[in-house]
Amino acid sequence: MGLGTLYASPLRAVCMHNGSMTSTSVTPESIPLFHRTQILDVASTEDVPTGFTAWSEAAGGLSAEDLRDIAVQVAISAAGLVRSKREQSRDDAGHVAAYGLKSSVVDPVTEVDQASEELIRGELAKSVPGSRVLGEEGGTAGTDEESAASELLWVVDPIDGTVNFIYGLPAYSVSIAATIDGVPVAAAVADVAGEVVYSASSGGSSMEHSFSDANSGRTGKILSVHTEQSQLSLETTLVATGFSYLSERRKAQAQLLVELLPKVRDIRRIGSAALDLCHVAAGRVDAYYEHGLGPWDHAAGALIAARAGAIVRMPLLDVVSNDGLQVSAGNPQVFRAFEEAVVTGAAGGVLAPVATP
Repeated sequence: MGLGTLYASPLRAVCMHNGSMTSTSVTPESIPLFHRTQILDVASTEDVPTGFTAWSEAAGGLSAEDLRDIAVQVAISAAGLVRSKREQSRDDAGHVAAYGLKSSVVDPVTEVDQASEELIRGELAKSVPGSRVLGEEGGTAGTDEESAASELLWVVDPIDGTVNFIYGLPAYSVSIAATIDGVPVAAAVADVAGEVVYSASSGGSSMEHSFSDANSGRTGKILSVHTEQSQLSLETTLVATGFSYLSERRKAQAQLLVELLPKVRDIRRIGSAALDLCHVAAGRVDAYYEHGLGPWDHAAGALIAARAGAIVRMPLLDVVSNDGLQVSAGNPQVFRAFEEAVVTGAAGGVLAPVATP
């Protein structure tokens, strides 16, 4: 499904100008940077991208399912490290100290983030020699030589939900996606506190395993978006979202929330974008949106949600968080109406680019 299908007719955005309300048409062409997004759904993720076949042949026949297995095992290993280091480093109040800040004073990083990413990079390099890795903490690293894995890019978040991790709130994850030509082909998201791992691959089912079942090779649970309600409507949609670390963008997100909340069942704010997308896949929420994420936040969860039957809009992987583009995902029954509400409420689906300190 492409933009032409989703927006066959213009949307209407209501804007304030000199104290009065005006109505303007919103089309994909009129939305800044919206051409920098892609749609994932069951159909578009059934087959691997064009470049995957050549890469696979050069890499000894590795399949998307093989990459899923690798992502699952590495995510579980990193989750074990995160869990054990948290126990070692927490104080009497159960908190873990941050040692630095990233985009703002409310965007912390811990030594465990760094240690987790180092483990992930090392394990991926062993499993698929020559892999390039784009990580939240360390940027892009990998071989500069032409090799079998030169077209494969792993996109990883060593701890998605660092603030939850610091405070001891049980909602933080390790996120790993294998991408070819900017498209996720395999993914794993490990819920560290819950000790479950979500995974998917192109053409395969989205799955949920306990860590022990995944390690032993036992069959997990096949995930599917919520289908018990025969007619899900916007008014009965449970929506997950998250907020930026940048104060300017938070103001805009709060304004959007004021517009959206009266139109839906309720809002949930969990604190990990990767887990939010997995919860869409599992039918625990009906839809999700957030503006200004980095590629490591959404690359894995987007594929998991799509293979479970959701429709997902994600920025291209070279779009940076400061651009303010939205990630959105939802049950097909409600995605059009849901995204229309988000797009119009957010003045065209993008919260203006902002500068970081």
